Formats: sequence, C-alpha cells, structure tokens
Amino acid sequence: MPPRRPAADQDLFGAPEPPPMPARETQAGPRPLADRLRPRNLSEVVGQDHLLGPEGALRRMLDRGALASLILWGPPGVGKTTIARLLAEEAGLRFTALSAVFSGVADLKRAFDESRMRRQNGQGTLLFVDEIHRFNRAQQDGFLPVVEDGTVVLVGATTENPSFALNGALLSRCQVMVLKRLDDAALELLLARAEAEGGRPLPVDEPARATLRAMADGDGRYLLNLAEQLQSLPDGTPPLDVAGLSSLLAKRAALYDKDREEHYNLISALHKSLRGSDPDAALYWFARMIKGGEDPRYIARRLARFASEDIGAADPGSLTLALAAWESYERLGSPEGELALAQLVLHLAAAPKSNAAYTAWKAAQVLAAETGSLMPPANILNAPTKLMKSLGYGRDYAYDHDTEEGFSGANYFPDGMERTRLYRPTERGAEGRVARHLERLEALREELRAEKP
Repeated sequence: MPPRRPAADQDLFGAPEPPPMPARETQAGPRPLADRLRPRNLSEVVGQDHLLGPEGALRRMLDRGALASLILWGPPGVGKTTIARLLAEEAGLRFTALSAVFSGVADLKRAFDESRMRRQNGQGTLLFVDEIHRFNRAQQDGFLPVVEDGTVVLVGATTENPSFALNGALLSRCQVMVLKRLDDAALELLLARAEAEGGRPLPVDEPARATLRAMADGDGRYLLNLAEQLQSLPDGTPPLDVAGLSSLLAKRAALYDKDREEHYNLISALHKSLRGSDPDAALYWFARMIKGGEDPRYIARRLARFASEDIGAADPGSLTLALAAWESYERLGSPEGELALAQLVLHLAAAPKSNAAYTAWKAAQVLAAETGSLMPPANILNAPTKLMKSLGYGRDYAYDHDTEEGFSGANYFPDGMERTRLYRPTERGAEGRVARHLERLEALREELRAEKP
C-alpha cells in the first residue's frame, strides 16, 4: 500500500496546526500558568528589548517588511518559541513547527512540499525548528535550497553556540539573534503578571521573593512554574520566608553541561580571572564549576597548565604547588580535596605572571619546524668511537665548569644557523632575577666571542 499522506489540514504529526491564539480569558480547560501568560504580541515579550524594542534588529526587520531567516540562540525559558510564533503572525506567514528531536528527513521533505504549495497559493511559511542543532550536517544542508529560494523563512532555536552546532553554509544564510537570560527586572515583571492572573499576591515575603527569582536563574518558564506551585497553596497561607520557600520548592541546578559550551565558558572565565590576578573572581568560577558537577581532576589539570603557561619562571614554585594540590585531591577526594584546589586557585591568582616560557616554547616549535634536520655543532657531540673523533666530534668542546665564570660562551646552535633569542624573561617576580642573570651572560658571551681570533 502506498504510504498514507496526512490530510491537507494536518501538520507533519497528523494533528491540526494550532489556530491563532485566542484571548486569554476565552481559553478553557486546565492550562499551565506559563501557557496562560504566553505573550499575545511582541510588545508583551520581556527581557529582549535589544531585539524587539523600537531600535531592535527584529523590530526593524518587521517594519521594513523583510523578515530574514534567523537562528534564535539563547538559554531555556527566554521566549524563543513564542517569539517565532509572534514573528509569523506579525509578518503574515503560516507558522509551521518541527522539533529536531522527533523529526527526520521525511518530515523535512513534507514540510518543504507543503510550504511550496502554500507559496503557489500566495502564502508564505515561517518554519520554526526547535533544537535545530540536533540535526546532523546532512539534514542541515537540506534547508539550504528552500531558504535560498524563499520557500520558507527558517527560524531555528538553539541553546548551543551556533558557531559550533550549525554548519557554515546554513549560518551564512541566516542571521543569528542572541536572546539574553532574563534579568531580575524581567523576572519581577513575570511575577507581577502571575499575581494579576491569579488575583492575589504570591504568599512570600520580600527576601523570599528575591530568592524565588534567583532560583529561576534567568528562566521565565521555570519561574512561572514555581509561581504556580505557590498559587496552589490555600488562601490565607502566611507569607513564606526564605527557609519556608526553600523547603517547599526544589532548587534548580545551575545550568552547566560538561560536554557543551557552558563548560568552556566557565573554564575560560576561571583561566582569565587567574591571569588577571583576581583571586575572588577565580574562586567564584571555581566554585561554579564544582557546583555544576565538573570533575575536579579536569580543573586540577588546567590549573597545572596555567602554572606553566601564565606564571612560569615568575614564580617557579607554582607548578610544584599545582602538582601537590592535584595529588592532594587524588588522595582525599571530594569534598575534602577540593580545598587544596581552592588554595591553589588563590595562590595562582595572586602570583606574579609571566608567559615568557610559553611564548618561548611556541617560538621554539616554529623555529624547529623551519630549520628541519640541522645537526648540532660538532664541538658539542659526544665521540665514543675513533671514527667519530676523527670526524671532529667533541673537538674544542669547552667544559663550562673549568672556566673562571663557569660559562664558556660557546655556540650551541647548528653551524650556519644564526643565534636566535627565544626566551625573553620579564621583570616580574623571580623571573626578574633570571632576566638580569641572562643579560649578564649575554654580555659575557659577546666579550668572549670578541676575544676569539
């Protein structure tokens, strides 16, 4: 039997596409508070004025009548789906939704075919794809022709960094709009709307109300779900304090995915706080990563790397301390061993900084690649056989300890290769002493070289 096709009035999953959203008071049946308070026009969307305000990029697109294909990138609960629906309504486009979690190539093809039919009848389509980053590269390529020829206005929603999650060809055909996590003012506005909808204030005191906003962590949908739980309390419930609120509601785990962008954002913040010699900020980001469930061994490894990359010879003991803290964590485990890492974080942040060793190592790698397989000069080669001695191995080698200064000034670079300065120590911390010592040796080298015939 040929595959059964959905009726013309059905979407990809067989259910009718939702009609335009009626006024809030005409909705019947039990609906979550977050759904009842879903904005009915773009002016009701909170926290995204940089996109939807009078000078916002999306507002200007709509005013010009030229809505481009978009990627809406932002954390959960900030209005990506709602904005897509309202954009379709304001632009006069048919709203069609897909989820990359449940859809495949056949679903995409069907959506494209239906969009072409609507286009022939003079109606455009806004194709909203939730979690678009979950489509593989080949599926993402499937959007290219229909976006290019205007069959659909694509609006993809993602919580992942589009630079990593989407292929370059698709990104080049879409504009990326960054949605912000909702700030305290936006969350408070949502609470006021929830109270207006419920007809009574939420039973919390002011400190608990602030805690409620903090628990939402910038997620408006999550905040409204919390508010709905509070609204279910009996009338006359005395206002809850912070302790009462915490016992009633489960605290949301901080947004942190060890395999995704937030992982790299937080380790970057820790590393740059250390480099910027800010122990307080560094300790905060360390705590954020630990609270988010990061493996302390990963952090210990990065801290050991930091000790070499950003401190180096300015405080040569830092690497030893990093390895000691790492070993302490391995022996003690969590949570006791985390204190050793916290102590290391503070030390690394407060230590003098120098990337001279790191810079010298990179320059040495470049130089080694450029010069190929040049032999060391004969005078510093060992000569364990008569043949090697006859070839000049080890001839005229100057044993530095036998010289008056303990320094011979000999050349150790390959013959015919110009001496290259790779390590340039700073004057910071212990490296300042190294710098002055090397400057004295360089002057002595020049003197000894001048004395040679």
